[in-house]
Amino acid sequence: MNIIELKERQYISQNIESTKIYIQFGNLLKELNKKQLPVDITERINQDIREINTTNKTGNELIKLVKQKQKKVITLVEKQLKITPKKHYSKLWLANGMATFGLPIGTVFGLSIGNMAMLPIGLAIGAVVGSGMDKKASVEGRQLDIEIN
Repeated sequence: MNIIELKERQYISQNIESTKIYIQFGNLLKELNKKQLPVDITERINQDIREINTTNKTGNELIKLVKQKQKKVITLVEKQLKITPKKHYSKLWLANGMATFGLPIGTVFGLSIGNMAMLPIGLAIGAVVGSGMDKKASVEGRQLDIEIN
């Protein structure tokens, strides 16, 4: 079973940012179509695409819906199939590293030496962890040939 395509929308091209987001989601779907996805996953993705294709929303409301569905699709294939876009884990772990490692380490060192400049250490740890996970996904063939911005 194939993933259906997004409907062409003429009026979306009035806003460059909206056009980029819409095209990016379409490219994500094309990349997913290259993979052999289980029927239940494909049907769930198609259900989201049908919702976008049949909506009467325009402008910011449409783009908000597209972003929401894109995030839902990425989360679905990541959780169920461990398939991710390029640099997915790097972006995810950049913020997680800062929150998980940078803040606690920064607080401990900041209180002891009076310097709260340890957030970049958490950022670096997160970048290293995320980059390693992205490389592993790439080697195992679980990475899509698209980067989501």
